[in-house]
Order: sequence, then C-alpha cells, then structure tokens
Amino acid sequence: MTRLDSLTSWHADWKGLRVAVLGLSVTGFSAADTLTELGAEVLVLSASASDEYERLIPVIGARLVLDDLDEVPQDLIDFAPDVVVASPGFPPSHPVIRWVQEQEIALWGDVELAWRVRDKVVRADGTPADWVLITGTNGKTTTTQLTATMLVEGGLRAAPCGNIGVPVLDAVRDPSGFDVLVVELSSHQLWYIGQSAPAGQLVPHSSVCLNLADDHLVWHGSAAAYRAAKAIVYRNTRVACVYNKADIATREMVEDAEVMEGARAIGFDLGTPGPSDLGVVDGILADRAFLDDRRNSALELTTIDDLAQVGLAAPHIVQNILAASALSRAIGTEPAAIRRALQSFSLDAHRIQVIARHDGVTWIDDSKATNPHAAASSLRAYPGAVWIVGGDLKGVDLSGLVGDAGRSASAAVVIGAERGEVLAAFARHAPDVQVYEVVSGETEDVMTRVVEIAAGIVTDGSTVLLAPAAASFDQFTGYADRGRRFAEAVRSWIDRGSADDAGGSPSSI
Repeated sequence: MTRLDSLTSWHADWKGLRVAVLGLSVTGFSAADTLTELGAEVLVLSASASDEYERLIPVIGARLVLDDLDEVPQDLIDFAPDVVVASPGFPPSHPVIRWVQEQEIALWGDVELAWRVRDKVVRADGTPADWVLITGTNGKTTTTQLTATMLVEGGLRAAPCGNIGVPVLDAVRDPSGFDVLVVELSSHQLWYIGQSAPAGQLVPHSSVCLNLADDHLVWHGSAAAYRAAKAIVYRNTRVACVYNKADIATREMVEDAEVMEGARAIGFDLGTPGPSDLGVVDGILADRAFLDDRRNSALELTTIDDLAQVGLAAPHIVQNILAASALSRAIGTEPAAIRRALQSFSLDAHRIQVIARHDGVTWIDDSKATNPHAAASSLRAYPGAVWIVGGDLKGVDLSGLVGDAGRSASAAVVIGAERGEVLAAFARHAPDVQVYEVVSGETEDVMTRVVEIAAGIVTDGSTVLLAPAAASFDQFTGYADRGRRFAEAVRSWIDRGSADDAGGSPSSI
C-alpha cells in the first residue's frame, strides 16, 4: 500500500504531504484550507485571486503563486508535488493537467479529497454521513435542493453541497455534522472523480443522472467524453441508481455501471409508473418503488394540482420532484414528509421565475437555462412565448432546438456574441418565426433593448421568456447577472408605463 492509498481518513497521517492546489476560487480555497489544517505542505497556483483570498492564503499556512498558467510554472515543477488538487475549471486539455498526468502525479478534485476525509465529523453511531449524488445536464440544483428539503422534513440532518455553491469540503468539516450530504456534481467534477485511484473512489448511498444532452463540449472535447463523465455518478452506488425512463442515455448508464451488490435501478418519468418506478397517474405523483407490494399498489406523494398551487407544476420541475422523491424514499423519507417539503419549497431566482405580470403579459426569467435541453423544457412549458435566446454557445449547435421546440415561439429576440449562428439556425429550421436581433454589445444596454423589442411584439395573454440556451459570460458576469438585468429592465419598462414610452418600434430580420 502506498502512502496515498492510506489517506482515506481525516485521522490518517497527512503531515508533510506536498500538495499543489490549482485555482483559487471558493473551491480552491476550501481545498487549501483543509489541507493545511491536515498538516500538508500546500502550494496554491492561480491566474488570479481576490484580495481576501490573497490575504488569507499565507494566514492559513499555504504559499500562493499567481501565474497565467498558460504553461507549466517552474514553481510547480520545483515544488515536486505528491498530489495535485485541481479546481473543476481546469479542463483535461489544460497544459498543467496534461503535465500532471504525464508525470504520473496523483490528480484529485476537491470532491475526492472531501470523500477521503469525510469522517472528520461522524454520526452518533460513529459512521460518516451518507452521500447522495446528483448530476444531469439540467435540473441538478433544483433536484439537490428538493432532496435536501425532503430529507430535513423527514427528520434528518441533510446539507446540499458541491456544485450548488457550498464546497463539499466545507460540509464535511462543519462541526454540527450531518446524516446525509446531498452532493450536486458537474460533469467537470465527475471527470476528476473518474481519475481516482481505488482508494479515493466514492461509494454513494444513491445517485441520479437526471438527463443528458450536449453541453460543455469544449471542456470535454466531445459528446462521448461528456457522457462518460456523467456516467461516473453511478459508480459504486450502494442502494439506488435513479434514472430517467424518458432518457435512454441515463438508463444505459445504469445498465453499464459497476455498482455494489444489492443496488436497485429506480426509474422515473411523467408516465404511469411500473414496479420499481415513480411516475404520474391521473394527476397523482405515485411511488411504486419503495413499498412492499409494489406490483399491485402505489403510494401517493402529491398531486399536480397541489404543485400548481406552489408554482411547481411545470413538467420539467415535476421530473425533478420525482427524482428527488426517489432519492429521499431510498433513504427512508415518508410520503407525508415529502408532501410537507413540497408545500414549503420555492424555486431559486432565475429558474422559470415569474418576474412580472402586466397588461396581460407574463415575463419569465429562466436565465439558468444555459443549454438547449433546458431551454426546450421552458419552451414546452410556455408555447407561443416571445423567446429571448443566445449567448456563449459553448460549442453546441442550436439547430435541433430551434427546429423543434423553437418553432413553438411566436417570435425570437436574439442576443449574445454568437448571434450569427442562432440567426442562421432560425433561417434554416424555423423560417416562419419572426426574429429580432439585439446588436448592442454594451452589457448595460442589452436587456433594456431586449425588453423594448419584446414589449412591442408580445400579444395580450402571452409570455416573454428569457431561456437563452447558452452561457452568459460573453456579455454578463454569469446567468444570475443576466437574469437580474432582465428583471430590472422589465420593471423599469413597467414603471415607465408602456412600450410606446420605452422607445422605437422593433424591426424583424
């Protein structure tokens, strides 16, 4: 057994281990802070650092090197690390990552490090928290929040963490301790988990890949590599592999996964559930997986009518609820607790969020729809909407989206640096949809002009839908910034009183 193989506990001997941490965002800092607390010798390398982190790194006992990292820094070579812990922003093609692999240096992500030290705070029986893993092209954050809310309502101490914004290492080190960690994982994080040696491999209680569609192709290099990364979520699952019956790729992932003996495959979709499934029957969300007589009976979880009362009845949100319910039921949460959790749950901002209803028009912010799969779900929920689309396409072709769900839009307002590709997709695949282009490159002006155009063309009783199907970094600091600016522009237009007051009439292209 090598030294690294023995590092599977907070209480192992980490002292003197030479670890290089790549990146100094919230994830990188949590890794550096953890490692110095363990007694490791830590070098942090990053292209930039906030003033706060730059001040704190020497305080915690680590050393910081600021470098553009376009090539392998001499500081890293001289440091001769035993392990490199990379932030998920570093793609496999990055020169530093390639060097690490060529040198056969152990390459970890922050999630593997968290798994190795998960016993810092244990439960009353002396065991560390169970982990529930959640990934998918879309719906990860909502499902993570739903699952954690259901578990807490069922009486467990549960924490959402991971890609949701709270580093897993912070949850692992929380002195209050948890029964369950509900871990949202991006494909980037899963790729790093896939590099793990056996000693560092996760063994989750339950896991789900909600859906699969092309995304992050530039980072991964191909659709096949992206799919392979997502499939890692099911590896070593102990109890329940939850999959989307309507998405054959997720079913195939479960069929191909190396899981622990006794793990069950649990399906979900919006249709009638079979045994070992969750689904919908006559407007009732039903569980036929976690009961004794699952061949002849079902348990009611909630109804579509009840979900509509709390704004959770959109089809893709119902799918998220079914997936979260499956994960929660696998842990042992009772249906009554799930019903209570849903009555108090609200979606985050920028996820099919109603910004305003004014003069018969509903304005909806789904800025979190950063890829075609997510945007398609929104368009199907709001047919006939004026669709605001475009941004950083991340190497993804929008032709399929435009030619399918996009044809249901009454009109489209195209934004973003890659407008040409979006406009061409409409010309080829949805020529009957009126298309308007926002040519302003100034961030402050984009959404003002978007709202002016949309207000001039939307009809009474219809919807204006921001579901860009693209990332936001070409014009905004993130999807939240994009959504916030949209909401501000909508409210400003309403305050001014009418579309006529807002500016000139739009012209289509």
